[in-house]
Amino acid sequence: MKLNKLWLAAILGAQLTFTALAADGTNDTNRDADIEALKQQLRELSQKVQTLESQRAVDQQTATEAAKVQNQELDQKVRILARERELDQEAAAAAAKTQPKLTVGPGGFIASSADSNFVFRLNGLVQVDSRTFFDDTAIKSNDGFLLRRARPIFQGTVYRDFDFVFVPDFGGSSVQIFDAYANYRYEPWAQIRAGKFKTPEGLEQLQADVNTAFNERSLVTDLVPNRDVGIQFWGDIDGGVLSYAAGIFNGVGDSRNSNNSAFENEIEFAGRLFAQPFKNSDITALQGLGFGIAGTSQNGTSAVNDLPNNTGGSLPGYSTDGQQQFFAYNPSNRVVTASGEHWRLSPQGYYYYGPLSLLGEYAISHQGVKSTSSSAPKVENASLNNTAWEISGGWVLTGENASFTGVTPLHPFDPHLGQWGALQVVARYAELNIDDNAFKYFANPATSASAAQAWSAGLNWFLNKNIRLNASFSHTTFTGGGNSKATTAPGVVTRQPENVFFTRIQLAF
Repeated sequence: MKLNKLWLAAILGAQLTFTALAADGTNDTNRDADIEALKQQLRELSQKVQTLESQRAVDQQTATEAAKVQNQELDQKVRILARERELDQEAAAAAAKTQPKLTVGPGGFIASSADSNFVFRLNGLVQVDSRTFFDDTAIKSNDGFLLRRARPIFQGTVYRDFDFVFVPDFGGSSVQIFDAYANYRYEPWAQIRAGKFKTPEGLEQLQADVNTAFNERSLVTDLVPNRDVGIQFWGDIDGGVLSYAAGIFNGVGDSRNSNNSAFENEIEFAGRLFAQPFKNSDITALQGLGFGIAGTSQNGTSAVNDLPNNTGGSLPGYSTDGQQQFFAYNPSNRVVTASGEHWRLSPQGYYYYGPLSLLGEYAISHQGVKSTSSSAPKVENASLNNTAWEISGGWVLTGENASFTGVTPLHPFDPHLGQWGALQVVARYAELNIDDNAFKYFANPATSASAAQAWSAGLNWFLNKNIRLNASFSHTTFTGGGNSKATTAPGVVTRQPENVFFTRIQLAF
């Protein structure tokens, strides 16, 4: 553009000069010489302009080529940097695949290998309870706070398919090992477990301690075993549409935990079938329906430990919601042991739909017993059929879904955000009946009740997935027993109805 302007300026200058010379009155010879000189200058100027234009074209070509080369170099550098980034990402991904992973959250502390073939999980459960009894002035020192459960839970996986669980309990008056077992998972429907764990019998007993509706399980659980040492084949078919368990165990009395030793002459067989036929269907209202049946069988029972637990008393027997003994195998001047066949049967079921929860269970414990006395040589034997049943229900007031595995608040407790967690009301009725043949030779009708009926109601507050507060009241009446001269359980317990108020603070992670 600048060269064109110079060229136009030169031409205009030459034209003006020619015009001036033509108008000048000097002689022609001098004028011609001046004109010729001007023409020469124009030719030289034109040559310079052409030279400059040629140089400009060359410069432009050179600049274009240089810019092209520079662009190519920059593009190459960008490609190299992009590839280096890809390599770095690939290297980081490859390194991540070989590095262990650590996760901390509501589900506990989890450490795993990069391929998840080795997993270690640390969970915990702490339950701080209170029990307050009313109108039982004859019973001393049963109110107060207690550390109901304090359990570190160690569990994990080795070599992908082998699981393990170890659960000691520091609650109560002594340290115990509640669960200690290994489990092999060939497939979800084909698994084998060996060690100490819950016998597959009672529905409420099989529900995890963190998820029970009340502080204590119902009277039905008095008639089923707790934990025992043995081996079990089990599995879930089609994601739990059908679940089964079949095992052999040392055998324990009703509501007892095994003492971790094998001192039984006859093993116990236990099995359970449970179906949730609509679990995977499109019928939403029936997806939470489950029902089944479970049972145990053992011959040749002969020890005191084959009789029920002695919770709430000093002899084998059955206890209330408040963990006070209302029945005991303790006739005067006689010793009662298990003898012969012991089998149990428990039909069971539950239904969950939205905030609604219902659970029902029946149990019969067929117990062979023997009564002996040093002063009366005659041995008395009997086969007793003790039975119990319960129905419980709940409703989540804040609208969350209820389930057998608990309630998860939609809005965890946070007053700063106006969130208060989830609230659930629960109610339960349970009844346990002792075989009439238990009395005279195997139990004292003056102190032990022949039946107990318990009404319970409560409120559960789920602050979040890990923290829960409970409050409930239980009223239990008795049939029989109630000796006015008794100073110990069960006579002092059955003298009046049991009225107890429970609270609980629970931390589970």
